[in-house]
Amino acid sequence: MPLEAIFGLQLIFSIVVVSVIARVYIAPWLSGFAHHAALAILVLPHTIRHIGMSFQVPGLVGDALPSDFAAAAAYGDLASAVFALLAFLLLRSGASVAIGFAWIFNLFGFIDLVNALRQAEAIPQLGVTWFIPTFIVPVLLVTHVMIFARLIRGAPTAQPGSTAQTG
Repeated sequence: MPLEAIFGLQLIFSIVVVSVIARVYIAPWLSGFAHHAALAILVLPHTIRHIGMSFQVPGLVGDALPSDFAAAAAYGDLASAVFALLAFLLLRSGASVAIGFAWIFNLFGFIDLVNALRQAEAIPQLGVTWFIPTFIVPVLLVTHVMIFARLIRGAPTAQPGSTAQTG
């Protein structure tokens, strides 16, 4: 089976599995949290995106990994990790700019992932970093979609007797 087909199979299968986990377990659990707290939880996995700097490490990737891909993926992930950490801290603090910054982070981070995934010429040279796009990226894509859904819906209006956790 060609590498590109294996990559695509693993990527799609991981997205499906992570989506099922999110739908069956994570989304119902998050419904018990206040809006900002739920968003903070969804943003938190993105703070490990600094792992994308691995695309710049010789020996972890093939010698022929396109340098444009490696640099864009590495520094895009690093910037996304910094934005995620800032968004997390702002959401946890309840700052007035938290939702706006969550939008900025989510748009930037999502576009960064989609941009990296469209560069199929990098697949044969991923080396041990193969697991970043086939395992970590699906988690990040699904949480991006969940964040978009919460941001678009906005904070629910409080119901009398509501006991949503603040996290």
